[in-house]
Amino acid sequence: MTAQILALIIFLAMFVLIILEVWDRHLITLGCGLLTLVLVFGLGMRSMSAVWETLNVKSIFTTAFWYAAGESSEASSGINWQTIIFIAGMMIMVEGMARVGFFRWLCMRLAKLVKYQVIPIFMTFMVLSFVLAMFIDSITVILFLAAVTIELSKLLEFNPVPMILSEIFCANLGGSATMCGDPPNIIIGTSLGFTFMDFIKNTGLIAVIALVVVVIYFYFIFHKELEKNGAAKKDPSQYPDPAEAITSKGGFIASSVIFLCAVVLLVTHAQTGLTVSTIGVCIAAATLIAAGKEGPGLLKKIDYQTLLFFIGLFVVVGGLEQTGVLKILAGIIEKVSGGNIALMIAIIVIVSAVASAFIDNIPFAATMIPVITNLAATTPGIDITVLSWALAMGTDIGGSATPIGASANVVGIATAAKEGHIIKWGKYCKAMAPATVIVIAVSLVMIYVRYL
Repeated sequence: MTAQILALIIFLAMFVLIILEVWDRHLITLGCGLLTLVLVFGLGMRSMSAVWETLNVKSIFTTAFWYAAGESSEASSGINWQTIIFIAGMMIMVEGMARVGFFRWLCMRLAKLVKYQVIPIFMTFMVLSFVLAMFIDSITVILFLAAVTIELSKLLEFNPVPMILSEIFCANLGGSATMCGDPPNIIIGTSLGFTFMDFIKNTGLIAVIALVVVVIYFYFIFHKELEKNGAAKKDPSQYPDPAEAITSKGGFIASSVIFLCAVVLLVTHAQTGLTVSTIGVCIAAATLIAAGKEGPGLLKKIDYQTLLFFIGLFVVVGGLEQTGVLKILAGIIEKVSGGNIALMIAIIVIVSAVASAFIDNIPFAATMIPVITNLAATTPGIDITVLSWALAMGTDIGGSATPIGASANVVGIATAAKEGHIIKWGKYCKAMAPATVIVIAVSLVMIYVRYL
Protein backbone atom coordinates (compact mmCIF):
# COMPACT_ATOMS: atom_id res chain seq x y z
CA MET A 1 0.00 0.00 0.00
CA THR A 2 2.82 2.43 0.88
CA ALA A 3 4.57 1.74 -2.41
CA GLN A 4 1.31 2.22 -4.35
CA ILE A 5 0.64 5.58 -2.68
CA LEU A 6 4.20 6.78 -3.31
CA ALA A 7 4.07 5.66 -6.97
CA LEU A 8 0.75 7.45 -7.51
CA ILE A 9 1.92 10.67 -5.80
CA ILE A 10 5.10 10.77 -7.91
CA PHE A 11 3.12 10.10 -11.10
CA LEU A 12 0.54 12.85 -10.39
CA ALA A 13 3.28 15.29 -9.37
CA MET A 14 5.07 14.58 -12.65
CA PHE A 15 1.93 15.33 -14.65
CA VAL A 16 1.22 18.57 -12.77
CA LEU A 17 4.81 19.78 -13.17
CA ILE A 18 4.75 18.98 -16.91
CA ILE A 19 1.50 20.93 -17.36
CA LEU A 20 2.77 23.91 -15.31
CA GLU A 21 6.10 23.85 -17.19
CA VAL A 22 7.98 24.66 -13.97
CA TRP A 23 11.15 23.07 -15.38
CA ASP A 24 12.13 21.43 -18.66
CA ARG A 25 10.01 18.32 -19.02
CA HIS A 26 12.98 15.96 -19.35
CA LEU A 27 14.28 17.16 -15.98
CA ILE A 28 10.83 16.56 -14.47
CA THR A 29 10.52 12.97 -15.70
CA LEU A 30 14.15 12.10 -14.86
CA GLY A 31 13.72 13.52 -11.34
CA CYS A 32 10.44 11.67 -10.83
CA GLY A 33 12.02 8.52 -12.28
CA LEU A 34 14.85 8.74 -9.74
CA LEU A 35 12.32 9.21 -6.92
CA THR A 36 10.47 6.12 -8.19
CA LEU A 37 13.65 4.02 -8.06
CA VAL A 38 14.58 5.23 -4.56
CA LEU A 39 11.24 5.70 -2.79
CA VAL A 40 8.92 3.22 -4.52
CA PHE A 41 11.28 0.34 -5.33
CA GLY A 42 13.81 1.00 -2.53
CA LEU A 43 11.89 2.12 0.54
CA GLY A 44 8.38 0.98 -0.41
CA MET A 45 8.96 -2.40 -2.08
CA ARG A 46 12.59 -3.07 -1.10
CA SER A 47 12.96 -4.92 -4.37
CA MET A 48 16.06 -4.76 -6.57
CA SER A 49 14.35 -7.04 -9.10
CA ALA A 50 11.72 -4.32 -9.65
CA VAL A 51 14.53 -1.85 -10.34
CA TRP A 52 16.19 -4.11 -12.92
CA GLU A 53 12.88 -5.00 -14.58
CA THR A 54 12.02 -1.32 -14.92
CA LEU A 55 15.46 -0.26 -16.22
CA ASN A 56 15.13 -3.19 -18.67
CA VAL A 57 18.74 -2.84 -19.91
CA LYS A 58 19.12 -6.60 -20.39
CA SER A 59 16.56 -6.55 -23.23
CA ILE A 60 19.04 -4.66 -25.43
CA PHE A 61 21.43 -7.62 -25.31
CA THR A 62 18.89 -10.19 -26.47
CA THR A 63 18.60 -11.41 -30.07
CA ALA A 64 14.86 -10.65 -30.14
CA PHE A 65 15.58 -6.96 -29.53
CA TRP A 66 17.32 -6.71 -32.90
CA TYR A 67 15.84 -9.60 -34.86
CA ALA A 68 12.38 -10.93 -34.07
CA ALA A 69 12.22 -13.64 -36.78
CA GLY A 70 8.65 -12.61 -37.58
CA GLU A 71 7.41 -13.25 -34.04
CA SER A 72 5.54 -10.63 -32.05
CA SER A 73 7.35 -9.47 -28.95
CA GLU A 74 5.63 -9.61 -25.60
CA ALA A 75 4.72 -6.48 -23.73
CA SER A 76 7.51 -5.58 -21.33
CA SER A 77 7.47 -3.28 -18.35
CA GLY A 78 9.88 -0.44 -17.73
CA ILE A 79 11.98 1.49 -20.23
CA ASN A 80 11.06 0.69 -23.82
CA TRP A 81 14.51 0.87 -25.40
CA GLN A 82 13.13 -0.03 -28.84
CA THR A 83 11.16 3.23 -28.81
CA ILE A 84 14.19 5.25 -27.66
CA ILE A 85 16.58 3.85 -30.29
CA PHE A 86 14.07 4.05 -33.15
CA ILE A 87 13.14 7.68 -32.44
CA ALA A 88 16.83 8.63 -32.19
CA GLY A 89 17.52 7.00 -35.57
CA MET A 90 14.60 8.79 -37.23
CA MET A 91 15.72 12.11 -35.74
CA ILE A 92 19.11 11.72 -37.45
CA MET A 93 17.48 10.83 -40.78
CA VAL A 94 15.15 13.85 -40.65
CA GLU A 95 18.01 16.22 -39.80
CA GLY A 96 19.90 14.82 -42.79
CA MET A 97 16.92 15.46 -45.08
CA ALA A 98 16.49 18.99 -43.74
CA ARG A 99 20.19 19.77 -44.22
CA VAL A 100 19.97 19.26 -48.00
CA GLY A 101 16.67 21.15 -48.41
CA PHE A 102 14.41 18.14 -49.06
CA PHE A 103 11.31 19.50 -47.28
CA ARG A 104 11.47 23.01 -48.70
CA TRP A 105 11.99 21.62 -52.21
CA LEU A 106 8.98 19.29 -51.86
CA CYS A 107 6.68 22.10 -50.68
CA MET A 108 7.78 24.53 -53.37
CA ARG A 109 7.52 21.83 -56.05
CA LEU A 110 3.92 21.06 -55.12
CA ALA A 111 3.04 24.76 -55.04
CA LYS A 112 4.44 25.13 -58.55
CA LEU A 113 2.47 22.09 -59.79
CA VAL A 114 -0.81 23.73 -58.76
CA LYS A 115 0.37 27.00 -60.38
CA TYR A 116 0.60 28.86 -57.05
CA GLN A 117 -3.20 29.04 -56.67
CA VAL A 118 -4.06 29.45 -52.98
CA ILE A 119 -7.03 27.06 -52.64
CA PRO A 120 -5.28 24.18 -54.47
CA ILE A 121 -2.17 24.83 -52.35
CA PHE A 122 -4.38 24.74 -49.24
CA MET A 123 -5.85 21.36 -50.21
CA THR A 124 -2.51 19.94 -51.37
CA PHE A 125 -0.63 20.98 -48.23
CA MET A 126 -3.24 19.31 -46.01
CA VAL A 127 -2.70 16.02 -47.82
CA LEU A 128 1.09 16.58 -47.84
CA SER A 129 1.04 17.19 -44.08
CA PHE A 130 -0.89 13.95 -43.56
CA VAL A 131 1.41 11.86 -45.78
CA LEU A 132 4.69 13.23 -44.39
CA ALA A 133 3.49 12.76 -40.79
CA MET A 134 2.88 9.08 -41.52
CA PHE A 135 6.65 8.59 -41.64
CA ILE A 136 8.22 11.68 -40.05
CA ASP A 137 7.68 13.26 -36.64
CA SER A 138 4.78 15.73 -36.84
CA ILE A 139 6.87 18.45 -35.14
CA THR A 140 9.37 18.38 -38.02
CA VAL A 141 6.56 18.30 -40.59
CA ILE A 142 4.93 21.42 -39.14
CA LEU A 143 8.23 23.25 -38.69
CA PHE A 144 8.91 23.12 -42.42
CA LEU A 145 5.32 23.32 -43.69
CA ALA A 146 4.49 26.35 -41.53
CA ALA A 147 7.69 28.13 -42.61
CA VAL A 148 6.98 27.50 -46.31
CA THR A 149 3.31 28.46 -45.86
CA ILE A 150 4.30 31.82 -44.38
CA GLU A 151 6.80 32.34 -47.19
CA LEU A 152 4.09 31.64 -49.78
CA SER A 153 1.59 33.84 -47.92
CA LYS A 154 3.88 36.83 -48.39
CA LEU A 155 4.32 36.04 -52.07
CA LEU A 156 0.63 35.34 -52.81
CA GLU A 157 -0.82 37.78 -50.25
CA PHE A 158 -3.06 35.53 -48.16
CA ASN A 159 -3.58 34.93 -44.44
CA PRO A 160 -1.47 31.86 -43.51
CA VAL A 161 -3.30 31.10 -40.24
CA PRO A 162 -6.12 28.93 -41.73
CA MET A 163 -3.58 26.93 -43.72
CA ILE A 164 -1.27 26.42 -40.72
CA LEU A 165 -4.20 25.28 -38.53
CA SER A 166 -5.33 22.75 -41.13
CA GLU A 167 -1.75 21.50 -41.57
CA ILE A 168 -1.40 20.98 -37.81
CA PHE A 169 -4.58 18.92 -37.64
CA CYS A 170 -3.67 16.82 -40.68
CA ALA A 171 -0.16 16.18 -39.30
CA ASN A 172 -1.64 14.84 -36.06
CA LEU A 173 -4.13 12.77 -38.06
CA GLY A 174 -1.41 11.43 -40.35
CA GLY A 175 0.63 10.43 -37.31
CA SER A 176 -2.19 8.14 -36.21
CA ALA A 177 -2.04 6.16 -39.47
CA THR A 178 1.26 4.35 -38.95
CA MET A 179 3.41 2.86 -36.24
CA CYS A 180 6.18 5.43 -36.72
CA GLY A 181 3.95 8.47 -37.25
CA ASP A 182 3.36 9.49 -33.65
CA PRO A 183 5.25 8.65 -30.42
CA PRO A 184 2.18 7.03 -28.76
CA ASN A 185 1.94 4.64 -31.72
CA ILE A 186 5.64 3.78 -31.49
CA ILE A 187 5.16 2.99 -27.80
CA ILE A 188 2.01 0.92 -28.47
CA GLY A 189 3.62 -0.95 -31.36
CA THR A 190 6.91 -1.78 -29.66
CA SER A 191 5.24 -2.64 -26.34
CA LEU A 192 2.57 -4.95 -27.76
CA GLY A 193 4.41 -6.38 -30.76
CA PHE A 194 2.41 -4.79 -33.58
CA THR A 195 3.94 -4.28 -37.02
CA PHE A 196 3.93 -1.31 -39.36
CA MET A 197 1.32 -3.03 -41.55
CA ASP A 198 -0.89 -3.76 -38.52
CA PHE A 199 -1.26 -0.01 -38.02
CA ILE A 200 -1.73 0.68 -41.75
CA LYS A 201 -4.57 -1.87 -41.98
CA ASN A 202 -6.31 -0.63 -38.83
CA THR A 203 -5.63 2.96 -37.71
CA GLY A 204 -4.43 3.79 -41.24
CA LEU A 205 -7.79 2.99 -42.78
CA ILE A 206 -9.60 5.05 -40.13
CA ALA A 207 -7.21 7.97 -40.65
CA VAL A 208 -7.61 8.02 -44.45
CA ILE A 209 -11.42 8.09 -44.21
CA ALA A 210 -11.17 10.79 -41.53
CA LEU A 211 -8.82 12.81 -43.79
CA VAL A 212 -11.46 13.03 -46.52
CA VAL A 213 -13.99 14.34 -43.99
CA VAL A 214 -11.46 16.77 -42.47
CA VAL A 215 -10.35 18.24 -45.82
CA ILE A 216 -13.99 18.95 -46.69
CA TYR A 217 -14.57 20.45 -43.22
CA PHE A 218 -11.59 22.82 -43.38
CA TYR A 219 -12.44 23.82 -46.94
CA PHE A 220 -15.93 24.92 -45.91
CA ILE A 221 -14.80 26.94 -42.88
CA PHE A 222 -11.73 28.56 -44.48
CA HIS A 223 -12.23 28.83 -48.26
CA LYS A 224 -13.82 32.31 -48.19
CA GLU A 225 -10.98 33.71 -46.11
CA LEU A 226 -8.33 32.14 -48.37
CA GLU A 227 -10.00 33.30 -51.57
CA LYS A 228 -9.21 36.88 -50.52
CA ASN A 229 -5.64 36.82 -51.82
CA GLY A 230 -3.45 38.60 -54.32
CA ALA A 231 -2.22 35.58 -56.23
CA ALA A 232 -3.75 36.74 -59.50
CA LYS A 233 -1.86 40.02 -59.31
CA LYS A 234 1.56 38.39 -59.27
CA ASP A 235 3.83 37.86 -62.25
CA PRO A 236 4.69 34.11 -62.56
CA SER A 237 8.34 35.06 -63.01
CA GLN A 238 8.38 36.25 -59.38
CA TYR A 239 7.68 32.76 -58.07
CA PRO A 240 10.73 30.95 -56.62
CA ASP A 241 12.32 28.01 -58.42
CA PRO A 242 11.97 24.83 -56.28
CA ALA A 243 15.50 23.77 -57.30
CA GLU A 244 16.89 26.75 -55.34
CA ALA A 245 15.85 25.02 -52.09
CA ILE A 246 18.32 22.17 -52.66
CA THR A 247 21.65 22.89 -50.95
CA SER A 248 23.43 19.75 -52.16
CA LYS A 249 22.33 17.66 -55.15
CA GLY A 250 24.35 14.62 -54.08
CA GLY A 251 23.09 14.89 -50.52
CA PHE A 252 19.53 15.36 -51.78
CA ILE A 253 19.66 12.13 -53.82
CA ALA A 254 21.23 10.22 -50.92
CA SER A 255 18.62 11.50 -48.44
CA SER A 256 15.78 10.59 -50.80
CA VAL A 257 17.13 7.04 -51.21
CA ILE A 258 17.61 6.63 -47.44
CA PHE A 259 14.06 7.84 -46.78
CA LEU A 260 12.63 5.39 -49.31
CA CYS A 261 14.70 2.58 -47.77
CA ALA A 262 13.34 3.50 -44.32
CA VAL A 263 9.77 3.26 -45.64
CA VAL A 264 10.45 -0.11 -47.30
CA LEU A 265 12.13 -1.53 -44.18
CA LEU A 266 9.25 -0.38 -41.97
CA VAL A 267 6.60 -1.79 -44.28
CA THR A 268 8.38 -5.16 -44.54
CA HIS A 269 9.79 -5.54 -41.03
CA ALA A 270 7.27 -8.26 -40.12
CA GLN A 271 8.56 -10.32 -43.06
CA THR A 272 12.28 -9.55 -42.65
CA GLY A 273 12.25 -9.97 -38.86
CA LEU A 274 14.16 -6.70 -38.41
CA THR A 275 12.89 -4.83 -35.35
CA VAL A 276 12.31 -1.07 -35.36
CA SER A 277 15.44 -0.60 -33.24
CA THR A 278 17.53 -2.31 -35.93
CA ILE A 279 15.89 -0.19 -38.63
CA GLY A 280 16.53 2.98 -36.62
CA VAL A 281 20.23 2.15 -36.22
CA CYS A 282 20.65 1.26 -39.93
CA ILE A 283 18.92 4.42 -41.16
CA ALA A 284 20.93 6.60 -38.77
CA ALA A 285 24.21 4.97 -39.87
CA ALA A 286 23.38 5.43 -43.56
CA THR A 287 22.50 9.10 -42.98
CA LEU A 288 25.73 9.79 -41.08
CA ILE A 289 27.83 8.07 -43.76
CA ALA A 290 26.08 10.07 -46.51
CA ALA A 291 26.60 13.31 -44.56
CA GLY A 292 30.37 12.76 -44.40
CA LYS A 293 32.04 15.64 -42.57
CA GLU A 294 28.62 17.02 -41.64
CA GLY A 295 27.83 13.82 -39.68
CA PRO A 296 28.98 15.08 -36.24
CA GLY A 297 26.80 18.15 -36.75
CA LEU A 298 23.76 15.94 -37.26
CA LEU A 299 24.50 14.09 -34.02
CA LYS A 300 24.55 17.42 -32.17
CA LYS A 301 21.08 18.25 -33.51
CA ILE A 302 19.44 15.14 -32.02
CA ASP A 303 16.77 16.13 -29.52
CA TYR A 304 18.43 14.43 -26.56
CA GLN A 305 16.01 16.12 -24.16
CA THR A 306 13.08 14.25 -25.71
CA LEU A 307 14.92 10.93 -25.43
CA LEU A 308 15.70 11.61 -21.75
CA PHE A 309 12.06 12.59 -21.25
CA PHE A 310 11.01 9.16 -22.52
CA ILE A 311 13.46 7.33 -20.24
CA GLY A 312 12.26 9.10 -17.09
CA LEU A 313 8.63 8.66 -18.12
CA PHE A 314 8.98 4.90 -18.62
CA VAL A 315 10.52 4.54 -15.14
CA VAL A 316 7.64 6.43 -13.47
CA VAL A 317 5.02 4.39 -15.34
CA GLY A 318 7.02 1.27 -14.41
CA GLY A 319 6.47 2.25 -10.76
CA LEU A 320 2.70 2.22 -11.26
CA GLU A 321 2.92 -1.14 -13.01
CA GLN A 322 5.21 -2.85 -10.49
CA THR A 323 3.05 -1.74 -7.53
CA GLY A 324 -0.21 -2.90 -9.15
CA VAL A 325 -1.81 0.55 -9.44
CA LEU A 326 -2.53 0.04 -13.14
CA LYS A 327 -4.30 -3.25 -12.43
CA ILE A 328 -6.59 -1.36 -10.07
CA LEU A 329 -7.29 1.25 -12.80
CA ALA A 330 -8.06 -1.53 -15.29
CA GLY A 331 -10.46 -3.03 -12.76
CA ILE A 332 -12.26 0.31 -12.40
CA ILE A 333 -12.73 0.63 -16.18
CA GLU A 334 -13.98 -2.97 -16.33
CA LYS A 335 -16.42 -2.31 -13.49
CA VAL A 336 -17.75 0.92 -15.05
CA SER A 337 -18.18 -0.73 -18.45
CA GLY A 338 -19.69 -3.86 -16.91
CA GLY A 339 -17.55 -5.95 -19.28
CA ASN A 340 -19.40 -4.43 -22.27
CA ILE A 341 -16.75 -4.12 -24.99
CA ALA A 342 -18.60 -1.36 -26.88
CA LEU A 343 -18.76 0.78 -23.74
CA MET A 344 -15.15 -0.07 -22.86
CA ILE A 345 -13.95 1.09 -26.30
CA ALA A 346 -15.94 4.32 -25.99
CA ILE A 347 -14.43 4.98 -22.55
CA ILE A 348 -10.88 4.41 -23.81
CA VAL A 349 -11.32 6.57 -26.95
CA ILE A 350 -13.13 9.46 -25.25
CA VAL A 351 -11.04 9.53 -22.06
CA SER A 352 -7.84 9.31 -24.15
CA ALA A 353 -9.00 12.14 -26.41
CA VAL A 354 -10.10 14.45 -23.58
CA ALA A 355 -6.94 13.77 -21.56
CA SER A 356 -4.67 14.28 -24.59
CA ALA A 357 -6.32 17.65 -25.32
CA PHE A 358 -4.83 19.05 -22.12
CA ILE A 359 -1.89 16.84 -21.15
CA ASP A 360 0.97 15.27 -23.09
CA ASN A 361 -0.34 12.21 -24.94
CA ILE A 362 3.00 10.38 -24.67
CA PRO A 363 2.89 9.71 -20.89
CA PHE A 364 -0.83 9.02 -21.13
CA ALA A 365 -0.32 6.35 -23.81
CA ALA A 366 2.57 4.80 -21.88
CA THR A 367 0.36 4.67 -18.77
CA MET A 368 -2.61 3.14 -20.56
CA ILE A 369 -0.77 0.25 -22.28
CA PRO A 370 -0.51 -1.87 -19.12
CA VAL A 371 -4.12 -0.91 -18.35
CA ILE A 372 -5.50 -2.29 -21.64
CA THR A 373 -3.21 -5.31 -21.27
CA ASN A 374 -4.83 -6.07 -17.90
CA LEU A 375 -8.31 -5.45 -19.33
CA ALA A 376 -7.70 -7.92 -22.15
CA ALA A 377 -6.29 -10.50 -19.73
CA THR A 378 -9.11 -10.29 -17.18
CA THR A 379 -12.21 -9.61 -19.31
CA PRO A 380 -13.61 -12.51 -21.38
CA GLY A 381 -14.07 -11.76 -25.08
CA ILE A 382 -11.90 -8.64 -25.09
CA ASP A 383 -9.27 -8.49 -27.85
CA ILE A 384 -6.27 -6.34 -26.95
CA THR A 385 -5.77 -5.34 -30.60
CA VAL A 386 -9.15 -3.55 -30.66
CA LEU A 387 -8.35 -1.74 -27.39
CA SER A 388 -4.97 -0.78 -28.87
CA TRP A 389 -6.53 0.87 -31.93
CA ALA A 390 -8.98 2.69 -29.67
CA LEU A 391 -6.13 3.97 -27.50
CA ALA A 392 -4.05 5.01 -30.53
CA MET A 393 -6.84 7.01 -32.17
CA GLY A 394 -7.90 8.66 -28.91
CA THR A 395 -4.42 9.79 -27.90
CA ASP A 396 -3.29 10.81 -31.41
CA ILE A 397 -6.39 12.81 -32.34
CA GLY A 398 -7.39 14.30 -28.97
CA GLY A 399 -4.24 16.40 -28.87
CA SER A 400 -5.44 18.47 -31.83
CA ALA A 401 -8.32 20.05 -29.88
CA THR A 402 -6.32 22.68 -27.95
CA PRO A 403 -3.14 24.71 -28.55
CA ILE A 404 -1.29 22.73 -25.85
CA GLY A 405 -2.57 19.25 -26.70
CA ALA A 406 0.32 18.19 -28.94
CA SER A 407 3.85 19.41 -29.64
CA ALA A 408 3.03 20.07 -33.32
CA ASN A 409 0.33 22.54 -32.21
CA VAL A 410 2.81 24.50 -30.08
CA VAL A 411 5.42 24.56 -32.86
CA GLY A 412 2.92 25.69 -35.53
CA ILE A 413 1.53 28.49 -33.35
CA ALA A 414 5.03 29.63 -32.37
CA THR A 415 6.19 29.69 -36.02
CA ALA A 416 3.19 31.83 -36.99
CA ALA A 417 3.71 34.16 -34.00
CA LYS A 418 7.32 34.88 -35.05
CA GLU A 419 5.94 36.43 -38.25
CA GLY A 420 3.28 38.41 -36.43
CA HIS A 421 0.36 36.01 -36.92
CA ILE A 422 -0.97 35.46 -33.39
CA ILE A 423 -3.27 32.44 -32.99
CA LYS A 424 -5.23 32.78 -29.75
CA TRP A 425 -7.08 30.00 -27.92
CA GLY A 426 -10.47 31.18 -29.22
CA LYS A 427 -9.39 31.21 -32.88
CA TYR A 428 -7.65 27.85 -32.50
CA CYS A 429 -10.39 25.96 -30.66
CA LYS A 430 -13.19 27.35 -32.83
CA ALA A 431 -11.71 25.59 -35.84
CA MET A 432 -9.93 22.60 -34.29
CA ALA A 433 -12.23 21.38 -31.50
CA PRO A 434 -15.15 20.56 -33.88
CA ALA A 435 -12.73 18.80 -36.25
CA THR A 436 -11.45 16.71 -33.32
CA VAL A 437 -14.98 15.74 -32.30
CA ILE A 438 -15.77 14.77 -35.90
CA VAL A 439 -12.71 12.52 -36.22
CA ILE A 440 -13.30 10.89 -32.81
CA ALA A 441 -16.88 10.14 -33.91
CA VAL A 442 -15.63 8.70 -37.22
CA SER A 443 -13.08 6.58 -35.32
CA LEU A 444 -15.69 5.17 -32.94
CA VAL A 445 -18.09 4.33 -35.76
CA MET A 446 -15.30 2.66 -37.78
CA ILE A 447 -14.13 0.60 -34.78
CA TYR A 448 -17.70 -0.51 -33.97
CA VAL A 449 -18.53 -1.41 -37.57
CA ARG A 450 -15.29 -3.26 -38.22
CA TYR A 451 -14.58 -5.08 -34.97
CA LEU A 452 -17.88 -5.59 -33.12
